[in-house]
Amino acid sequence: MTATRAQRIRAILEREFLPVRLTVEDESARHAGHAGNPDGRGETHYAVVLVSPRFTGMGRLARSRAVHTALAAEFATGLHALSLTLKSPEEAAAGTGVAGGGASTAH
Repeated sequence: MTATRAQRIRAILEREFLPVRLTVEDESARHAGHAGNPDGRGETHYAVVLVSPRFTGMGRLARSRAVHTALAAEFATGLHALSLTLKSPEEAAAGTGVAGGGASTAH
């Protein structure tokens, strides 16, 4: 059985970031007809919430770049956009931190 893009994204992020919290939500249906998903059938748009010790001391841009680098193969095969919320465990516990704030697309 072939893994879905959401399953592949989850596996990659778990391996690369050792998260204490991770959610991967397929939002592709909400973007049917938009760039990257014109026919509404692709696995193209995802929302990711990732809490990882790796983000401690990293700024918003560095966190986003790290996630994009980890998911480069997915972007190369049809992933179009990510909405990212990326926090360190301390930020998550305190209710602070860095939210991606909207779509983050491939470079």
